[in-house]
Amino acid sequence: MSDLSNTNLAELLVSMGKLANDAAKTMRGISGAARNKSLLIMAKKLQTNRAEIAAANEKDLTAAMANNLSAPKVDRLRLTDRIIEDLIEGLNQVVALPDPIGAIEDFKILEHGLKVGKMRIPLGVVGMIFESRPNVTVEAASLAIKSGNAIILRGGSEAFYSNQVLAKLFQDALVQAGLPKHAVQLIPVTDRAAITAMCHLDSCIDVMIPRGGEQLIRLVSEQARMPVLKHDKGVCHMFVDESADLQMATKLVVNAKTQRPGVCNALETLLIHEKVAQELLPQLTAAMTNVEFRVCPKTANILQQAGLPAATPATEEDWQAEYLDLILAVKIVDDIDQAIDHIAQYSSKHTESIVTNNHEHATRFVDLVDSSLVLVNASTRFNDGFQLGLGAEIGISTSKLHAFGPMGVKELTTLKFIGYGNGNLRT
Repeated sequence: MSDLSNTNLAELLVSMGKLANDAAKTMRGISGAARNKSLLIMAKKLQTNRAEIAAANEKDLTAAMANNLSAPKVDRLRLTDRIIEDLIEGLNQVVALPDPIGAIEDFKILEHGLKVGKMRIPLGVVGMIFESRPNVTVEAASLAIKSGNAIILRGGSEAFYSNQVLAKLFQDALVQAGLPKHAVQLIPVTDRAAITAMCHLDSCIDVMIPRGGEQLIRLVSEQARMPVLKHDKGVCHMFVDESADLQMATKLVVNAKTQRPGVCNALETLLIHEKVAQELLPQLTAAMTNVEFRVCPKTANILQQAGLPAATPATEEDWQAEYLDLILAVKIVDDIDQAIDHIAQYSSKHTESIVTNNHEHATRFVDLVDSSLVLVNASTRFNDGFQLGLGAEIGISTSKLHAFGPMGVKELTTLKFIGYGNGNLRT
């Protein structure tokens, strides 16, 4: 659909919001079995409609390359067979998760005889704004349906055709399962004004979840009239301790930086203990010839002494940069405390990892680093709902309220108090 006038766009969003509200009301009475059925149908549709999905995705990829998008950004758009298989597996994982809706927690009988507990309920209507990756359409919708919500999706213009096909398949799956079609809706325009219009729809949307670049997150945070679950950016760190297995460290750094450099859990800053830097740096530069290094003075000196190619001196901006590209900031530190201090100053609270064989250091790092996922001897790439057993994620929250880290099914619910009495009167 072509872009609309502001008046028509506002009318479209209000209409979609009302349909989503109606769908959310219906979803409250839908059984967990019926919700699971729709997800299983969607999994089959991904399998049987691969040609249609691939054709739509090819349109997006062709346009992206014509617009000179960087290779990592083009990679984020690509729906490979592996990604489709991961989506199918993710849907099956979500189906296998316990149904959170209606679960009673903290049930107790108070002194005055009232029986009180907390019941887990859907959030209602979720507004999801995301960029690039079209697989988010399936992941976000599956989590919303599993948790009894309705969702309005606004994808990036670069994935327009892929998102349209996937959303249509999901709506067809909902109808086949007897669920309301409008429990999943995709805004059918590329106009960025739709973002602001969506943010002002607090009469219909209960929570906004932006997923994308820093500019998008800031825009939604400033404009939204409803609560926002967000992560600002992914400035992810890895610290190689003095006791680390350097062969392991090299493999972890390569994986974390180069496997998919354009995603939020890719490594952006590497911290190296000064006692292992002279041995580790030649291994890293040999293993990552395609990566540009932005380095501290100590790192530059070691590279020069080893006869290795000179690297770009790091600036203050590099320590807080989310490159989303084959660029890595490297700093040598005196000890683990200096590494923890650096992370505390520059981290975006997304993902941090330590490579060490010292149990005390591992424990200290896990205890003191304040990020949504803290890892020991593992790649930062594991901060992902699918990888952490959630089946999928609707985003990674770094704001702590009301979730911290990957947001799965449970994070799309809340608790209400319920009470059972027998004529109880307050005195």
